[in-house]
Amino acid sequence: MALQVSIHEGLGTIEPHIWDSLGGTRDPFLSHAFLHTLETTECLQPYGWHPYHILIHEDGCLRAATPLYAKSNSYGEFVFDWAWADAYERQGRPYYPKLVSGIPYTPATGARLLVAPDAPEPEALTDILIQQTIDFAHKNKLSGVHWLFTYKSETDKLCEHGLMRRLGCQYHWENNGYLDFNEFLSTFSSRKRKKVKRERRHVIEQGITLHIFHGNELNDEIMQTFHGFYLNTFERHWGIPTLSLAFFQQIAHKLGNRFVLVMAKKNGDWIAGAANFRGDDTLYGRYWGCKESLENLHFEACYYAGIEYCIDQGLKRFEPGAQGEHKIPRGFLPTPTWSAHWIADPEFRRHLQVFCHQEEMAMEQECRTLMALSPYREPQE
Repeated sequence: MALQVSIHEGLGTIEPHIWDSLGGTRDPFLSHAFLHTLETTECLQPYGWHPYHILIHEDGCLRAATPLYAKSNSYGEFVFDWAWADAYERQGRPYYPKLVSGIPYTPATGARLLVAPDAPEPEALTDILIQQTIDFAHKNKLSGVHWLFTYKSETDKLCEHGLMRRLGCQYHWENNGYLDFNEFLSTFSSRKRKKVKRERRHVIEQGITLHIFHGNELNDEIMQTFHGFYLNTFERHWGIPTLSLAFFQQIAHKLGNRFVLVMAKKNGDWIAGAANFRGDDTLYGRYWGCKESLENLHFEACYYAGIEYCIDQGLKRFEPGAQGEHKIPRGFLPTPTWSAHWIADPEFRRHLQVFCHQEEMAMEQECRTLMALSPYREPQE
């Protein structure tokens, strides 16, 4: 194959439909709209994300790519390596900058080694992507490369190139063909079913109503209100609100019905909101905020409304975001997530291989323990 490899510091020079042909029509976070909007609305560089996407063309046609970012910190990745950075720097070596393949601020599993569906020799293209990425890290004296929230098949492929595997855990909901929310609840044990019903009833008794909007139904007033809720969440938890109002306004417009906003109203005023993104068969819960904390409202807006939406729309699963064992009693079961890591320093790499192996065994045991908290009468198939 006569291939041309290039590095792009942003997607502005790539036609959206050409980039999306690699997977952006199925996965909202891989879409040109999502990634390019992050790049153009002051959401990346000010917080240490610098795009260096690797693209492979053949005779002018885009055949493969991997989204890449040089990072000057570990914020917004959700695969935690702060301890790695501390240990690396205690050796007198700078851990930053490093290279990350993933979606900024988005702990959602998806493709990272993107190959056109009609590309000849896809395995060879995948190998070239991996090697070109590692070569880029070597050339630029980066401490390592980290592929985050990869599919299991991609993780295995990366491990064939000598990368270290890390196992994580999230809590996902699976749609087993439920006709409605009540049928879903009928699979719970009696005690857990009553608890969910009580939580939902309590929201209604407080005079709260929920309203679902798609991106093409939203106006600037609602988006400004939601963004205020988003900012409030970070102010309460001493975090950094990296996503600008311009990002939310533009992404809602560009993604249309792939942006799903749940808004809560009380006494005629908007009081809370939860932003979701929709893929071909999956709903992804991402951002939540409120102006006043009301009991059980978070569960209703972020979990139960999303489950109902998935049932109504025929979506197969709901991934409500990272962490949170409190999701298990509400129907979200422990689900493995994967990442793969290459570290430049050979000695440090050997130590981390031992660490990753021990961590994986501990995580497997934790997931088995957490499954005991399942609300279902019988384990789901």
